[in-house]
This record gives sequence, C-alpha cells and structure tokens, in this order.
Amino acid sequence: MKREELTEKILDIKREKGWTWKHITSEIGGMSEVLIVGALLGQMKLVKPLARAAAELFGLTEMEERMLNEVPYRGTGTPMPPTDPLIYRFYEMVMVNGPAWKALIEEEFGDGIMSAIDFNISFEREPNPKGDRVKIGMSGKFLPYKYYGNGQGIPEYGFKEA
Repeated sequence: MKREELTEKILDIKREKGWTWKHITSEIGGMSEVLIVGALLGQMKLVKPLARAAAELFGLTEMEERMLNEVPYRGTGTPMPPTDPLIYRFYEMVMVNGPAWKALIEEEFGDGIMSAIDFNISFEREPNPKGDRVKIGMSGKFLPYKYYGNGQGIPEYGFKEA
C-alpha cells in the first residue's frame, strides 16, 4: 500500500463515519490539530503512540500504523502554483506580501529565516457582520544565518546588529 492509498482509506472512513477533523484530532490528541490532520493527509508523521491511537480509531492494520509513523516525502500532493483556490490564496499572500514580510522580519531580527519546523499555527473564526473571517496566527522560531569562516570581528550569526 502506498501513502496516498492510506490517505484515501482514512478519508473514506472519515466520510463513512461522518466524523469531523475536530472529532478525529480530539480522539488522537497529543499534538496540534494541524500536525495530526497533516499526518492523516500524508504530509507529516505521527509519533508511535499517536500512530497507535490513529490506527485504533480508524481500524488500520499494523503496516498502516507503521506508515503513519514514517517520515513522508512532504509537499508532493500540491502542484506549483497550487490549483485549489483556498491553497492558492495562501500562495498568493506569500507572492504578494512575502517581500514585505521578509523586509520587516529582517529589520526586526537580522539576517535569517522563520522556521517552518519549529512553528505553531492557529486558526479561529472571527465573526463579522459582513461575513465571518478566518483569523490565522503563526509563530516560528527565528533562525539566523551562520557566517562561516567569520573573522576580523565579524559576528558568527546574522542576528540584528546594534
């Protein structure tokens, strides 16, 4: 069985049982809803106790449970640019606003990146009389670039200079 087939099996069971992602993630527990859903969609891995919980919930085989614990080849399911309208809007936000976000982050923190691994994200519904809004909160660790071969008073890392 391939990872994509396992994802389809999980989605079929979700549909058959009428489960929501909130129900599934509360039953599995142990980490962020985004990470659990990502794992069930084939883009993340579940640690062994959570893979076991997911296997019990979905009635998966031992091999399928082990697959949920394997590190996947991430990003293979989304073409670039994305074609799904919702995912495309995230892509569009980065394409349009990315240079400004980069400039502002570098001005505040220095020469580096925001981690997408040491990272948290949250979603909430924000009621609005003109139509509810999606509120997204993101927090990623700042990772400064390392200046290899530094000398002559050059700092080792790209933190913001005083």
